[in-house]
Amino acid sequence: MEGKEEDVRVGANKFPERQPIGTSAQSDKDYKEPPPAPLFEPGELSSWSFWRAGIAEFIATFLFLYITVLTVLKLT
Repeated sequence: MEGKEEDVRVGANKFPERQPIGTSAQSDKDYKEPPPAPLFEPGELSSWSFWRAGIAEFIATFLFLYITVLTVLKLT
């Protein structure tokens, strides 16, 4: 049994930790934060794909709310 304790002690001395495991979160970032991007570019307002996406979002939201309200009304 003493041999195992010796192995653990030698291993702990061989690879010292700066902080005990699990005591704090990693604070050093290994990446660089990108700068914040604008919500939309002014040139996109004249783009058909921008308006098409907006129309699609509106229709999808309307259908979701319409189906939800109909479902709730039929249950009551």
